[in-house]
Amino acid sequence: MTELLDPTKLLFDLHRGTEIAETFSGCLDPEAIAHRVTDGIVERFDCAFARVWLLEPERSSLKLVASSGMYTRIDGRFARVPMGAYKVGKIAQNRVSFLSNNLASEPWVGDRNWAITNNIRGFAGYPLEIKSRVVGVLAAFSHHEMPPEFLEFLRILCTIAAIAIDSAFKHQQEKQTWQNLHQNQAVEQASLSDRLAHILNSNRLTLVGTERSLNLTIEYVFLRAAEILNQIGGAYCRLIYSDMAISLEAIVAKTTNQIPDSQNWLRSLFSELFLIVSSLGGAIDIHPTELQIAIAIPFGKKANPLSERELEMMQLLTQGLRDRDIAQQLIISESTVKFHINNILTKLKARTRFQALHLAMVNGWI
Repeated sequence: MTELLDPTKLLFDLHRGTEIAETFSGCLDPEAIAHRVTDGIVERFDCAFARVWLLEPERSSLKLVASSGMYTRIDGRFARVPMGAYKVGKIAQNRVSFLSNNLASEPWVGDRNWAITNNIRGFAGYPLEIKSRVVGVLAAFSHHEMPPEFLEFLRILCTIAAIAIDSAFKHQQEKQTWQNLHQNQAVEQASLSDRLAHILNSNRLTLVGTERSLNLTIEYVFLRAAEILNQIGGAYCRLIYSDMAISLEAIVAKTTNQIPDSQNWLRSLFSELFLIVSSLGGAIDIHPTELQIAIAIPFGKKANPLSERELEMMQLLTQGLRDRDIAQQLIISESTVKFHINNILTKLKARTRFQALHLAMVNGWI
């Protein structure tokens, strides 16, 4: 597997990879992201099957959460794999990828007859890794030899997926934390500016405009931003409520002489929030030379045009279910599912179901 890469083919594979990445852009469910990755690999690259295991909270085992292609069940023999066990566990433990185009001849394969009978030749296993920390493992199996261009694309996709999954895990953990906090009446009654002032010190926060109620995800973004700013020595901030959006503008209490590359430094500090803010339809702007950052999120919830049944369809789509799975769960025909999805696309003026999901999530309908 030391062949030279064909630039044209690599570019084509990367383009198809971008299409896969777009399907989970803004998704805040780790298992749904995993499903979209495996579905994309099988559908766009003709793999026999693909699987994703995610590291469990205690970090001693991996849980199979997505499987597409020949095998779609996730409750079989490899539903849970201890760290260091089998090839998947070793990939996670050692953070080293493994590639083979002659799977049946590999000594670690437990059932070589299975590989021969099913004509499984290619195997690629990659750790889903972010900053030397593994969040899972992706494995792809092919009836054909895997060309080097595909393997290079797969390596890049794993990096993108790892970042998205890690952000989704953090979002879920923080959201649960804030939900628990909101059970306390005092926290429920405190305004966002009060909580920001408590984190930043009141003399460093200015409120502009009239406060209004916000959903938990938006509150989390600004509270987490304040925590980051406080950790780096504080900042002078303005919390601004306009008619259309809420924003937090901050000037870090340091000099650019202390931080040579201020833009990249701030980008790395706030990297965990970029995906969440984007999914809410907002943006994070960092000044190219000064230690200044602005986070803006629109209120913009439009009237929900979808019926209860259509919303039910959307909820099932976020779980990575296919049309036939939705039909079985709702006890309707597959053609009826397609009919409802076409209605959803028309109402939301969306070209694809993934675009429709993004619009529904941004507007808080699902």
